[in-house]
Amino acid sequence: MNPLQGRHAIVTGGGRGIGRAIAKALAREGAKVTILGRNQATLDRAVAEGDAHAAFAADVTDPDVARSAVQAAISGHGPVDIMIANAGSAVSAPFLKSTPDVFRQMLDVNLLGVTNVTHAVLGSMIERRFGRIVAVASTAGLKGYPYVSAYCAAKHAVIGFIRALALETATTGVTVNAVCPGFTDTDLVADSLDRIVAKTGRDREQALSDLVKHNPQQRLIDPVEIADAVLWLCGEGARSVTGQAIAVAGGEI
Repeated sequence: MNPLQGRHAIVTGGGRGIGRAIAKALAREGAKVTILGRNQATLDRAVAEGDAHAAFAADVTDPDVARSAVQAAISGHGPVDIMIANAGSAVSAPFLKSTPDVFRQMLDVNLLGVTNVTHAVLGSMIERRFGRIVAVASTAGLKGYPYVSAYCAAKHAVIGFIRALALETATTGVTVNAVCPGFTDTDLVADSLDRIVAKTGRDREQALSDLVKHNPQQRLIDPVEIADAVLWLCGEGARSVTGQAIAVAGGEI
């Protein structure tokens, strides 16, 4: 019997990249996986290819939309046992060009996208004395990087939220943790490389070298590595692990 057999998991931002890798890993271990995201076609493709069981288009920065999506997921597969808050985005700009709107945008998607879905699932988890909440944060939640001050601020906020909620729920059977990847081999990073090449005129290999220079292993992280860390946090063997921010970054942190 698979360790997560019968558990219902929600993965936000589950249509591609890290989120899809996590959804696939959870499904492989027997969980019923519902993915949320903004692009229904991308989500449907993941379901059609067997990496999830259900999908709903939802902007998780809107608390009412997030709650409705969770309720739709519950109607299909029952109460939520595992919630992976993966949806996020990054904006790169010098601080003096990072307007208040940029900071609001980063907080909306990277922090409120976590707290909104957590609000929608936590009460039921506490009632049933079991729950796993994992936020996909970033090494930018553990240290600073230049030119992404708004993103770093939002990801640091996520880590603070995780640590606080873990203490609040410590006796309830619910664990609350974060994984903090370094630069990962996803479409998001590929797009960043394209922008670097376009703006600087450097070739792609030089641009990639600049991105991975902080990683002592000098490589991009594979999304599967992040998914494996999430799987462990969701299992029985990690029931005493809560309030942690686990770096998956080749030794950078």
